[in-house]
Amino acid sequence: MSSVYEGDPHGRQAPTSGLATASLVFGIIGLIGCGCLFGIPSIVAIVLGHAATGKTRPGLRGGHGLAVAGLILGYVVLVPASSRHWAHDGPCLPLLGGQM
Repeated sequence: MSSVYEGDPHGRQAPTSGLATASLVFGIIGLIGCGCLFGIPSIVAIVLGHAATGKTRPGLRGGHGLAVAGLILGYVVLVPASSRHWAHDGPCLPLLGGQM
């Protein structure tokens, strides 16, 4: 009797989701840009991460961890950047030599 959790009997892994990989890449870009890119890469990482978690959860595609990592990076950058925006401080003010 085979189980869903045993994997492929030939040792092949499910292909990694492209959405999950893209989510992680955009999350890293958003982190490196540290909010200076208006949070756009972080928003893309969050959207792609949520789409990828839905496609990778059933186990047909790999990359669930990549999608979660992209979500975490996206939210880690977006939340502080948006709070600085609402406080009327520019997201790049400290990087451009401004005072906090």
